[in-house]
Amino acid sequence: MKHPNAAPSCSTKKTTIGGQAIIEGIVMKGPRASCTVVRKSNGELVIRDEPRTPPAERHPILGWPLVRGVVTFVDALRDGMEALDYSAKFIDEEVDEVPSKFEAWLEARFGTEKVTKFLMGLATAFGVVVPVLLFFLLPTLLTSPLPQDTPQLARNLVEGVVRIVIFLGFMWVISHMKDIRRTFEYHGAEHKTIFCYEAGEELTVGNVRRQDRFHPRCGTSFLFVVIILSILISSVVFSFFTPPNAIWRFIGHLILLPLVVGLSYEINRYAGRVDNGLTRALRWPGVQVQHLTVFEPDDDMIEVAIEAMKRVIPNDDSDNW
Repeated sequence: MKHPNAAPSCSTKKTTIGGQAIIEGIVMKGPRASCTVVRKSNGELVIRDEPRTPPAERHPILGWPLVRGVVTFVDALRDGMEALDYSAKFIDEEVDEVPSKFEAWLEARFGTEKVTKFLMGLATAFGVVVPVLLFFLLPTLLTSPLPQDTPQLARNLVEGVVRIVIFLGFMWVISHMKDIRRTFEYHGAEHKTIFCYEAGEELTVGNVRRQDRFHPRCGTSFLFVVIILSILISSVVFSFFTPPNAIWRFIGHLILLPLVVGLSYEINRYAGRVDNGLTRALRWPGVQVQHLTVFEPDDDMIEVAIEAMKRVIPNDDSDNW
């Protein structure tokens, strides 16, 4: 449900600035800067500003259509895990967590910096592997008992429905976990703040509070588009190439995943930039799924989002989309 006084989700501009909710905080990314803001339990805001160089400026090929979607996804995953780790440190400080014997041994043998990088790499890999296993391998295994003569289109549709059910069920379950719900409330603060900026209004708690919380460029919408496209693309590809068993079907899904991610990014990008009947239809399913991952924030959360947003807004309009 929208906030009772929510402003229409119309904009005077479209921005490339995006964000991510983390533990008791928010990360905002502009074209030239990234800012992480975390609120500690005593109310203090911890702020980290970092310069940012768009991938396409590092290597032009990374800005090509389809390629840029995969690059953006990988960067968002890596940066998101690092930001989550950064915000978690302040929670650890407040509970005065004592490192385990194994952690102490690792730090003594290899040094804190190397251990941190290793653990972050492990966490990132884990963050990739678990969703792939959950949303791609598990549906394939669950539908493998279907008769061998089941038409490929029917098999793909059944597998797709199972994948959607698992995705929605997973989101529903974690949205009812107390700590995750707070993060999803910060997610709402991020969306509302971006909408306020796009509407050309002053970034104040009152103005942000009135905005819609469902944004068309949300990562939840992106993931849902990935799932839908994976169903459509695999249906086409597997109609020409019939995998002999569930494992080969899973491998086929993995091979197609970069294409699916790249196309999903382009669709989300187009739907977020253009407003017409087609794009509203494209946005609608993802916006509905956001009811599971985007909640109304409190004023403290909005203040965090505003602080992060102000620090990444360029003074040359280079964020115009």
